Amino acid sequence: MNKYQYKVQGVDYDVEIEEVEGNVAKVNVNGIRFDVELKQPINPTSTLKKVRVEAPKPVARPSVAPAAAPAAAKPLAAGTGNPVKAPLPGTVTELKVNVGDTVKTGDVVLVLEAMKMQNNIESEYEGTVTSITVKQGETVMEGAVMMTIG
Repeated sequence: MNKYQYKVQGVDYDVEIEEVEGNVAKVNVNGIRFDVELKQPINPTSTLKKVRVEAPKPVARPSVAPAAAPAAAKPLAAGTGNPVKAPLPGTVTELKVNVGDTVKTGDVVLVLEAMKMQNNIESEYEGTVTSITVKQGETVMEGAVMMTIG
């Protein structure tokens, strides 16, 4: 049994390889068990080499200008506040709010599809949406920050 810790785009992952049988590895990622099919079987008597993997460089996203706010409203600093994180890996199918919208605790802020199920992601905070870091159709990993509410 091998244990590894990875950091991918700022998200920490604890990976435990429980066993490898033929071309199927039984792994545990942050407490979730997966059966991973390998393209080539691993020879269990061979020694594994340690390889240093660097996270990919961030890609600049084109900025999307929010809808014009009333002149009296004070603009919020993007990204300040409480993060709304993905509770499980999935695909963002619908954004229910925009930057600048006011939300209450329990309001559905986005829909995340995981394992062919639609999951309503509710706000755990009251406040104003200060940033949205995902877009519709984007795949997210567990723990990824999807938006910020200040």
